[in-house]
Amino acid sequence: QVPLVESGGGSVQAGGSLSLSCAASGFTGSEYCMGWFRQAPGKKREGVGNINGVGRTTYTDSVKGRFTISKDNAHLYLQMSSLKPEDTAIYYCAAAAGLWCSGARFVYWGQGTQVTVSS
Repeated sequence: QVPLVESGGGSVQAGGSLSLSCAASGFTGSEYCMGWFRQAPGKKREGVGNINGVGRTTYTDSVKGRFTISKDNAHLYLQMSSLKPEDTAIYYCAAAAGLWCSGARFVYWGQGTQVTVSS
C-alpha cells in the first residue's frame, strides 16, 4: 500500500480560496498520474482533475479556471479559488499505477478531507 494523506480542508465562504495538499510516501509522485476526486453528500464520486507523469493537467469543466493541480516528488496539490457552495464535498487524492492518466486506474487513495463552502 502507498499511503496518501490529504490535508488543508476546511470551511470558507463563497468566493474564497483553499489549498489542499496530499502527501505521498513510499514512491516518487512525479513519476505517476495523480488526481483529485470529490464526493458530495448524496452524489457519486467525480473526478476534479489530474496531472500525469510529465506534468500535463486536465480538469473537469466545472472547475476549469478556478482550480489548479500541481505536484512535486512527494506531494500533490490542489489550489481552489472562487469557490462555490456546489464545491462542497469530501476531496480525495489518488495515484494511478502508471505515468499516464488517460484510461488510468487509480489504485491508491487518501482518506479524504472535507471542504465546505457557505453562501
